[in-house]
Amino acid sequence: MRPADLDPDRFVEWLRQAAPYIHAHRGRTFVIAFPGAAVKPPGVEGLVHDIALLAGLGVRVVLVPGARPQIVARMAARGLRPVYAANTGNGTDTDSGSESGLRVTDAEALECVKEAVGEVRLELEARLSTGIAATPMAGMRLRVASGNVITARPVGVRHGVDHGYTGEVRRVDTEALRRRLDGGDVALVAPLGYSPTGEVFNLSAEAVARAVAGALGADKLIHLADGLPVVHPESGEPIPELTPGEARELLHHHGTALPPSAARLLAGAVHACAGGVGRVHLLDRGREGALLLELFTRDGVGTLVTPERFETVRRARLEDIPAILALTRPLEARGALLQRPRELLETQIDHFTVIERDGAVIATAALLPYPGERAGEIACVAVDPDYQGEGRAEALVERLERDARRMRLERLVALTTEAEHFFRERGFEPAGPEILPEARRALYDAERNSKILLKIL
Repeated sequence: MRPADLDPDRFVEWLRQAAPYIHAHRGRTFVIAFPGAAVKPPGVEGLVHDIALLAGLGVRVVLVPGARPQIVARMAARGLRPVYAANTGNGTDTDSGSESGLRVTDAEALECVKEAVGEVRLELEARLSTGIAATPMAGMRLRVASGNVITARPVGVRHGVDHGYTGEVRRVDTEALRRRLDGGDVALVAPLGYSPTGEVFNLSAEAVARAVAGALGADKLIHLADGLPVVHPESGEPIPELTPGEARELLHHHGTALPPSAARLLAGAVHACAGGVGRVHLLDRGREGALLLELFTRDGVGTLVTPERFETVRRARLEDIPAILALTRPLEARGALLQRPRELLETQIDHFTVIERDGAVIATAALLPYPGERAGEIACVAVDPDYQGEGRAEALVERLERDARRMRLERLVALTTEAEHFFRERGFEPAGPEILPEARRALYDAERNSKILLKIL
């Protein structure tokens, strides 16, 4: 895109919205895994540019590339055919196995694996070293560090099949990786492992990424693969977020209906979260800029697996006031909400509830008890326009009703100029000013002509 084609207003708006994520990601550790196919043109250029941008923004980046197509090509050149054993439940990936089982790696195949992994490593190092003008790499001075940080053991003989030089991760040299990251390097961890006896083993890139992320206590493990984000087999809708428990349920009930790669990555995400990884992101590598869209926009473009809910309902705090005002001011300007000065909001903040999505307040509502009465008023229901129509206002009102019952209130009142039917659908009935306590009745503005609704709890 030429600078003249860029909409300045949209660019400024996007950059401002991305700023909280830029601050939040600085100094964090991200492990990024991708298949060997992603290292080939034309997709590799965008991937490398996005990785370089993350490093330039202060993210501690660990790369774990696969090498399956490169291995297949080198074996074919030698007249060798890949051999796979039946799936033993250990899990495979697109680089050390197939959808049906683990690769059997004999001595000849291992030579192809080592050559292919070296090819991928050199390609990434070369591309991350460029600094061509008029590209995102201009002015970059990235160092890529790789080495023998994975200690491995052989898979051995399973179900009568000797897997040869196919191995499993035994240990990650986290001290060496942290030294490289502390020095500002991009760490590259190849899907090869080494034994204390000097043997080399072919490893699953996905398993390596998971082990590295767990050992480092990474903030994020990011998989760029085909066939993502995860789509629900029944609804056909992409699944934006899952807890590990929800992911296990999905796999239990619908695992066979999911694409094998998606099911495998989802199962791996559950294990990664159990191993201490903060968040696991499953992204479609074919989507241009998927990495940046996932990390620097509020909703992302993939499937997130996280032990903590991405979106939570909680009691408001004083630091939420600017966000609450940003939600309510437009509604106040058009008369949909009663104007509430910041000073008043500060005194009432304990009565407000908010919905927070990835650190941003996107909806709010208040339950204001009437002093000396077993009644309260639901007020200031406001939802960010980008998140309306998805049940958040309903969730807030339901939450406030539960709070009212715990407070042993007997009546709930709502005053509204635009949302009469919203409240009536939730059991509120039309009423007159006489139901309001005297102090509240004195504040009733007849010119606004707000509808008064009542619900008996």
